[in-house]
Amino acid sequence: MKKDKPKYKQIIDAAIIVIAENGYHQSQVSKIAKQAGVADGTIYLYFKNKEDILISVFEEKMEVFADNLKEILKENISASDKLYKMIENHFKVLASNRHLATVTQLELRQSNLALRLRINAILKNYLTLLDTILKEGIENEEFENSVDIRLARQMVFGTIDETTTSWVMNEYKYDLVGLTEKVHRLLLKGITT
Repeated sequence: MKKDKPKYKQIIDAAIIVIAENGYHQSQVSKIAKQAGVADGTIYLYFKNKEDILISVFEEKMEVFADNLKEILKENISASDKLYKMIENHFKVLASNRHLATVTQLELRQSNLALRLRINAILKNYLTLLDTILKEGIENEEFENSVDIRLARQMVFGTIDETTTSWVMNEYKYDLVGLTEKVHRLLLKGITT
């Protein structure tokens, strides 16, 4: 499988840097190839076009968020603690890779409708895992039983997402991971009894 080959990962990592530094629309495949240290033609052995590269970047990196969250869900801790760890993990992944944060928070949003629909389909898996935490919290009576799961999901993910976007827009000037406790406390006030 192409995804298991080292050059695939090399190209993905290079694309993140090039897109973050130049913007998606100014990121030619040749720039990505140069950053990856491969010939231009090599890119096309793994990807159909630049759009396919962007989707693959998002797919690969969302897998990291989802895999980490699956591990959190297995822990024998409260739903509130799982929510805390989810927020913390989300912030840690992006704080550890500012290029990735720029791509996910800014560049993906400037894509066309068809591309955004594909991105939303990938994001759905992560949001379904978040729903698991919310449902568990309701069942355990940690969260208000009248909580609308869909609305709570939007509130939680929207807050995490906007907090990260603000951090990127402010040129990473403060500690994103350090905001975990405040964000968690704020969100809990909206869903607990």
